[in-house]
Amino acid sequence: MAVSLEGKLVVAISSRALFDFEEENRVFEEHDDAAYMKLQLQRLDVPAPEGPAAPLVKKLLAFNSPDAHRVEVVILSRNDPVSGLRVYRSAKHAGFSLERGVFTRGREPWRYLHSLNANLFLSANETDVRAALDAGYPAARVFPASRKAAESHPDEIRIAFDGDAVLFSDEAEAVYKQSGLPSFVDHEVTHVTRPLPEGPFAPLLKALHNLQQVAGKEAPMRIRTALVTARSAPAHERAIRTLMDWNVTVDEAMFLGGLDKGSFLREFEPDFFFDDQTHHCESAAGVAPTGHVVSGVANPPKKP
Repeated sequence: MAVSLEGKLVVAISSRALFDFEEENRVFEEHDDAAYMKLQLQRLDVPAPEGPAAPLVKKLLAFNSPDAHRVEVVILSRNDPVSGLRVYRSAKHAGFSLERGVFTRGREPWRYLHSLNANLFLSANETDVRAALDAGYPAARVFPASRKAAESHPDEIRIAFDGDAVLFSDEAEAVYKQSGLPSFVDHEVTHVTRPLPEGPFAPLLKALHNLQQVAGKEAPMRIRTALVTARSAPAHERAIRTLMDWNVTVDEAMFLGGLDKGSFLREFEPDFFFDDQTHHCESAAGVAPTGHVVSGVANPPKKP
């Protein structure tokens, strides 16, 4: 019987998102890939510290059992194959059951997302994240300095999403950017019964919803999601109606009207938070693992 990842939640993750390779990365930036490879080989038997995405990966893998393999985590890295040896040894030391990996030695790894049928790509490389998003895959640039997730919810995965340009398209955000808050509110009230188009992370929210439904009470892990958005009443209604139209629910919704998101995320304690706005990501990174969704009107292409 052919091996397939069909029907599984597939998370592709770079080595720097899963492990703390920031010191090694500085060697690469200050010298070259040869110096980087040499250092990684010297540290082959030294387990790398866990990175910001490690707690999320650990909890996702808990959905697997000897009878049901529901989640696949794949290393998708610009590392060379030799450095990949340390990645796998570090994963074994951390207790991660990882079997598959793609190492491209500096070439664009996002090209393999299609072959993997990936539901999420986490990377510290902004170029790769932008390319993955452009290709239609949920992807985020992990803040390497993000605070690690608390261990106060060992039986629950908590994931928080921004709304516009993350779960939803940037249609409404573009109105706000171009014409200001009053026009944004008028636009949302006028179109309140028309569902917002899907944003880059809508497929991930739906996949998480399906994972929870399939796993049911058999899995030792539960999923709790939150919408954390700068929207406020009356613009909140269109967001709720959109989720209803998708037949997907979130457990918590925070309509903050521009308030700083960091303090609210501190209370929710997510294993990961996704936002398209850099300043929200910077605030969130101080309290939780954070991914910058580098898409939409807030993230125009960088000039050459």
